[in-house]
Amino acid sequence: MTSGTLFILSAPSGAGKTSLVTSLSRCLGGLAVSISHTTRPPRPGEIDTQDYFFVDQECFNKMVAEDAFLEFAEVFDHSYGTSSEIVKKSLASGSDMILEIDWQGAQQVLKKLPDAVCIFILPPSLRELERRLTGRGQDSKDIIDRRMSNALSEISHYDEYEFLIVNDDFDQALEQLKSIILVSRLKRKPQSSRLESLLDDLLGIVSEKN
Repeated sequence: MTSGTLFILSAPSGAGKTSLVTSLSRCLGGLAVSISHTTRPPRPGEIDTQDYFFVDQECFNKMVAEDAFLEFAEVFDHSYGTSSEIVKKSLASGSDMILEIDWQGAQQVLKKLPDAVCIFILPPSLRELERRLTGRGQDSKDIIDRRMSNALSEISHYDEYEFLIVNDDFDQALEQLKSIILVSRLKRKPQSSRLESLLDDLLGIVSEKN
């Protein structure tokens, strides 16, 4: 069985990456969405083990000491990490997986899994980004100001990614994201594993004729 492909999706907060991933997982089969561990308290409507694995700082630190994370970082005073075991099991089963992580996490992952496909989501403008952050009604003005400041740092790393998508029109951005996944599945390495029997038959026929 061929192993799945790991997709890394990064974007400044408010660019719409989570909404894109949610919609993508509904319309595209064979794609698992990584669930991060976090010390952040749940927001209204969030469910443990479905949106995040919510853990305390002691548990998180223990996992770090045990090298249980593929990547981890501190974001807005809370810790986030991606379980190595969950990702590797998913890929080994043949399922593709998508990670929503920042540029620092992407750098960590690429050191361990250099074949990962990296995608960056850009907002159409900083004004629109701020409007979206304000419109969510989840954060104070201080937090929004910090997110806007961090957005500039995040966007400056766009050139470390293979693909860039501007999330201006959501449906168009979703189709572009879907296209990247589908094209990646057609690359020779994953396809040759999936088509092993067909290739053996075709090459066997060629050998017999020769």
